[in-house]
Amino acid sequence: MKQKGRAGDRFLFLLPTSLVLLLIIVIPFLLSFYLSLTSWNGVSPRLEFVGLQNFKEILAKPGFFTSLSFTCRISVVVVILVNTIGVLLAALLTNGLKGSSFFRAGYYLPGTMGGIVVGFIWQFILIQGFPAIGQAFHIPFFSQQWLGTTTTAFWGIVMVYCWQSIGFVMIIMIAALTSVPKDYIEAAVVDGAGYWRIFLQIKLPSCLPYLSTCLFWTVSSAFKMFDLNMSLTRGGPFGSTTSLSQLIYQDAFTGNRYGFATAEALVLFIIVFGITTIQNRMMDKQK
Repeated sequence: MKQKGRAGDRFLFLLPTSLVLLLIIVIPFLLSFYLSLTSWNGVSPRLEFVGLQNFKEILAKPGFFTSLSFTCRISVVVVILVNTIGVLLAALLTNGLKGSSFFRAGYYLPGTMGGIVVGFIWQFILIQGFPAIGQAFHIPFFSQQWLGTTTTAFWGIVMVYCWQSIGFVMIIMIAALTSVPKDYIEAAVVDGAGYWRIFLQIKLPSCLPYLSTCLFWTVSSAFKMFDLNMSLTRGGPFGSTTSLSQLIYQDAFTGNRYGFATAEALVLFIIVFGITTIQNRMMDKQK
């Protein structure tokens, strides 16, 4: 009787959470999957079932692979840069640097701003500020059209994304580095190890779970990039900076092809889910 009572209590405790998950995750996901098999335009009450036609059209659409290529390229670049620079900043700011609290706040501040706000600020800097600096000091690097060519637009978005995201990784890694047991560090100092040797051989391996969290966040965030490139370039020039999220938005709200856009969103979900699953398994093996 007591075991039945405990089972009933567990069920009651799990019921509210299960209902919330059912309402905000399971049902919307199933509905999205069904919509991806229709040609719904977002207005008509009639849903025409088309089966896998939307997914076949995705594979035959050149713009989808252009957006996928851009999303993959920028994701690889920003994941490497954001995590590398974030870890290095955390290492420097936990080394007794004077004014470290000021620098921590300064590096983290951009992450508290919305992507649209950051995009418009940097749009002004890249279009107006950099050329003015280049003309005043005769520096060709600043004088180029940062959002006018496919190459410079790509690296312009990379620069702005890193500026906004590095602070998040830095704060997490600072917390991780300061949580490393001091006994290990003191023993290494007695053995004659320098700061960077201690960092690479003791601190960094101890922080792998935290670094895994940072990698997971940067990968998922980069693949879902929308507001930053929307406000900076609107996908230009010539669609070269159109991310998958932006393409989905255009097909849904500009082209009124909600069924097709939902199919694209499911493809994006599968890609991100597959990458994060592989990443988590690799991290588990390292542990």
